[in-house]
Amino acid sequence: MTDQKIILGLALHDGSGALNHAWRAPQVDPGNYTDIEANIRYAQAAERGKFTFLFIPDFPAVRPDIEHAGVRNIIDPMVSLTAISQATSRIGFVATGSTTFQEPFNHARQFKALDVLSHGRAGWNAVTTSDPAVAANYGKPVAERSERYQRAHESIQIVQALWGSWQKDAWIKNQASGQYIDGSKLQPINMQGTYVASRGPLAIPPSEQGQPVIFSSGGPSPHLLSLAGRYASGFIAEVWTIEQARAQRQMVRRAAEEAGRDPGDIKFFTGLMPTIAPSVREGLDRRIAILGETLEAQVPHLGSMLGVRITASQLDQPLTAEQLSKAEPSRDPRSGTALKVACQGWTIRDILAHGVIDFHPTTVGPATVHADHMQEWFEAGATDGFWISPDIFEDGVSTFVEEVVPLLQQRGIYPTDYVGNTLRENLGVPEQYGLDPRVFGGAEK
Repeated sequence: MTDQKIILGLALHDGSGALNHAWRAPQVDPGNYTDIEANIRYAQAAERGKFTFLFIPDFPAVRPDIEHAGVRNIIDPMVSLTAISQATSRIGFVATGSTTFQEPFNHARQFKALDVLSHGRAGWNAVTTSDPAVAANYGKPVAERSERYQRAHESIQIVQALWGSWQKDAWIKNQASGQYIDGSKLQPINMQGTYVASRGPLAIPPSEQGQPVIFSSGGPSPHLLSLAGRYASGFIAEVWTIEQARAQRQMVRRAAEEAGRDPGDIKFFTGLMPTIAPSVREGLDRRIAILGETLEAQVPHLGSMLGVRITASQLDQPLTAEQLSKAEPSRDPRSGTALKVACQGWTIRDILAHGVIDFHPTTVGPATVHADHMQEWFEAGATDGFWISPDIFEDGVSTFVEEVVPLLQQRGIYPTDYVGNTLRENLGVPEQYGLDPRVFGGAEK
């Protein structure tokens, strides 16, 4: 092993938790969606645990299951993070913003303002959007994939150029002479693409880290790899196995190298949805109490993953010997984990409570279970770190910090303090101001 340490991010949603129906948990105030103090508490707990960043997914539309499942989305990423930034001092902020519907000048202004106000702790998860519900909210049709990604390339280039349009030594602030700024060092960028454009300049000075850090997220499609390879310093992945994670991490690093960058300049993060409890049984019971009747609806999905017929009447029974003999993993990458759990003799309800069909790997039980998972993935070269989505934020974040973090530190694979004050420093990625000269040869394109 090298001196590299695990990097942690905390995913923030609606103030309740990552578990479906978390808002109904007895320890949760169901009004947390509009209470910024709740997310401030979670951010401060993560900062005590030396988390490098908060990660804010975003879905700017109403989901069909909102009536019972809740919003499952932070009220507004930029407004919320601005408030959180004033109540914290070291943890960074990575917010999702779509290049498909937002203009690059808006992104440049909002994210650099957050970066300056937080003293160099902001990051932009630049994504494309294809969801019809989101498109309808912006009054636009869903664009074809190649158009979405071409617009994304143009948008990110314009945003980075705007970030660098206020040169580092432009701000004079000389009250005696009356010169506020050196006008020759605040210049328009005059960039015109096929889909977006901006004259500039952007009237916001550099932060302590220069400019925000760019992230990418999703599966490793050629379009996304091209985007991440050129611009991203962090990649938020969707993977379920070590093998899948290792392969995707190598693809992301290769994409950076092909763009003329150092592959180590892009950090690869895998998701983890922990439920921390004194025992696995108690952890499963905690999850079952919240998930309730939704587990029954998942039974057919589990059956299709394993290639066997399972009915709801079998919910509190394990798979039979005959079912196990016929079961085999499907093409779903989660199916191998599901079969492994099934072979341990758990009931169907318990198998589902293990989170085998969740959107990211789920760990259930005492602190060692979660620390072991993270250590195994990290030492296998499958990840540079994890974005953690606790089941219930109200006690899940602090419990992770108090029980899992010390184990990782004792094992020498997690830092005992922040490396620096900025997001770039704590991620271990290089300085950048404006467009990356390694990618664009120093030319403002």
